[in-house]
Amino acid sequence: MERLLKAEDVADLLQVPVGTLYRWRYSRTGPRAMKVGRHLRYLRSDVEAWLAARGNLADPGDEPGTDSPRGRHK
Repeated sequence: MERLLKAEDVADLLQVPVGTLYRWRYSRTGPRAMKVGRHLRYLRSDVEAWLAARGNLADPGDEPGTDSPRGRHK
């Protein structure tokens, strides 16, 4: 089983305040989280999937001016 991350771990990973994670959870815009007892926990794979869906994970070749479609500037 994948290790569960605490809100503090995810906040550190995303470089945002813990309060932002709670706000995202309330507005249902952040990475999927689950309650374990009364504690909020995240799967790293869910956080990474959320980032990928938002287009925040850089792929090789995504640098401006490359031949990657996402890296082209018009």
